[in-house]
Amino acid sequence: MEQDYPANAVHIIEPFGPGGGPDLLARALARRLSELWGQPVSVENHPGAAATAGPAQVAKSPPDGYTLLINTSAQAYSAAFLENLSYDPLKDFIPVAALTSQPYVLVVGERTGIATVGDLIAAAKMKPGEFKFGSSGPGTGTHLGVVKFNLCAGIKALDVPPQPADAITDIVTGTIEGRTTYVIAPISIVLPPIRDGKLCPLGVTTVRRSALLPQVPTIAEAGVAGFDFPIWYGIWVPAGTPVGVVDKLSRDIGRVLAGPDLRDWVTNHGGEPMSMTQPEFAYFVQAESESAARLLNL
Repeated sequence: MEQDYPANAVHIIEPFGPGGGPDLLARALARRLSELWGQPVSVENHPGAAATAGPAQVAKSPPDGYTLLINTSAQAYSAAFLENLSYDPLKDFIPVAALTSQPYVLVVGERTGIATVGDLIAAAKMKPGEFKFGSSGPGTGTHLGVVKFNLCAGIKALDVPPQPADAITDIVTGTIEGRTTYVIAPISIVLPPIRDGKLCPLGVTTVRRSALLPQVPTIAEAGVAGFDFPIWYGIWVPAGTPVGVVDKLSRDIGRVLAGPDLRDWVTNHGGEPMSMTQPEFAYFVQAESESAARLLNL
């Protein structure tokens, strides 16, 4: 089986919905893998249930390498945050390949009068528990990022839970319209409303500034010392997938990711390609999950 893989069409399940970072990256990756393998590689969007509907579908899929999950760091964080899932985010999956890392952006609505990270912290401290932040749900990076920011900045704010059908784009729209004060969201989602003047970017969550928003400081530069919280993307398969298939997937994904066209695509979309072996990525996912659990218990 491993020698012939893939002999049929491969499906990549994406849990956030069309147009976001994981969807765009999945489609770029699918094109290159299809060219390499000579087999169709499709991307299927399965949003919902705070981005757990897609992983749930992959967890119950045959462990044969023909159904892949692309997910963000939420795959690791959800193991620490979420209970009563129909699957175990760690035990029911094999981490295959790290893809890219990129910043989230801390943004507020343009009508808030808040222009800097310091402004936000000062205003929130004057009204503890009154400011509202949005996220795509517990266990997602957009949620954990704000939790970490609030802790590091020493502020208290009200978490506005998303409605069941909400995508992160809807959460961002809510911030523009004033339903929430601030969010930490992927750069691919907030860049258009930033350029349209509807959102004010306060800081990026990585240790280096983004080439797409070079004028925006890092949150650490803006006064929250040591803050570093990138969003990262990876590929998983159901537990039980043959080792040979996992190894081939890891090698081939690494091969297309290292190609100049896909590397340029990633860079132009605000990301940095990640380079890890399959065992290194598996260790990384476990470590990220443990880090999230420690943050939750602070």
